[in-house]
Amino acid sequence: MSLDTAPRLDADGLLDDPQTRIVVCCGAGGVGKTTTAAALGVRAAERGRRVVVLTIDPAKRLAQSMGIDALDNSPRRVDGVEGPGELYAMMLDMKRTFDEIVEAHADADRARAILENPFYQSLSAGFAGTQEYMAMEKLGQLRARDSWDLIIVDTPPSRSALDFLDAPKRLGSFLDGRFIRLLTAPAKAGGRAGMKFLNVGMSMMTGTLGKLLGASLLRDVQTFVAAMDTLFGGFRTRAEATYRLLQAPGTAFLVVATPERDALREAAYFVERLEADRMPLAGLVLNRVHESDAAQLSAERALAAAEALDERGVDDAGSGAKGAGAADTGSTGGTDGTGTEGAADAAALLRLHAERMQVLAHERRTRDRFAALHPEVPVTQVTALPGDVHDLAGLRDVAERLTAQEAPGA
Repeated sequence: MSLDTAPRLDADGLLDDPQTRIVVCCGAGGVGKTTTAAALGVRAAERGRRVVVLTIDPAKRLAQSMGIDALDNSPRRVDGVEGPGELYAMMLDMKRTFDEIVEAHADADRARAILENPFYQSLSAGFAGTQEYMAMEKLGQLRARDSWDLIIVDTPPSRSALDFLDAPKRLGSFLDGRFIRLLTAPAKAGGRAGMKFLNVGMSMMTGTLGKLLGASLLRDVQTFVAAMDTLFGGFRTRAEATYRLLQAPGTAFLVVATPERDALREAAYFVERLEADRMPLAGLVLNRVHESDAAQLSAERALAAAEALDERGVDDAGSGAKGAGAADTGSTGGTDGTGTEGAADAAALLRLHAERMQVLAHERRTRDRFAALHPEVPVTQVTALPGDVHDLAGLRDVAERLTAQEAPGA
């Protein structure tokens, strides 16, 4: 099977469908995922939807292309949208999202104790897996507010883009882990039993951990766990609810890739992982695809013509040298070399064309290989732009190419 016969991804139909409430863009790094998410946001807003684009990638490209100085943890209105809808954009602030959860689900005194705890400050600033879990939290918050017709999520690059799918499981493992249970056991036991456990069992553990971690850090951890104990269940519940939301019919995953072997290998991984997790895959956006208006001239024919022009140039140069010798003896024959230079320029252009045809052939083989492995995946192609995208006009151009009605192989 080739990409010519692959089903076409109807991006406009997806964006226009009022049942579509969440679109998640995932893919390897450097494939234009952030630009794709922003372009989809502009397209949907200009077609009448109220859209927010949430980026988890810390890159600043999204803000720059939308004419915003900086993005933060709150949705910001994007000016210049030409249509009946509205567009907002935001960037996940992991620590601020964690703080908001604590403030929303703990009383003032307990919240202050948690926010000021040194272990919490380290955890919320960069603990492994925290970013993915906070992405789940922020997505859940946006969806619960019901202020948006459509939420478009731009995920981190590479396979970590799907790590947030594992957030509920990893959070549950953390909360059910032996270390956390040991630290919370005295508070849960209560009374004399708790004191006895603390004085006998905990003394050995805390002595050992105190040597490994330092007594001060251990106290911070214990204080943090005691303060957070009542919130842990809520974390897991909300993460699991967001996970189910991602599996719901109103969510659509778009895999973004370029027609390169590594990028499409990652795309295949995403497709298989989404299928395994029963996540609704809408299709593949094949970005930066090269085209040519002279594709009928093959690379082989172009190189053969270039070689013929090179041979002609050598012959013309020889004739010119003879003419110059004749001129020295008074002959009227000669050449100014214009024909030789013209042939050299034409040969150089033919070689450039041959290189482009070779690139197109390589891209087609790579795309067809993906289509053969995943013939059920709808595909749309975005032809390569001559330069980078810096503004809303550029995003509109990307959106026009992305939503073109031609079949993928056309």
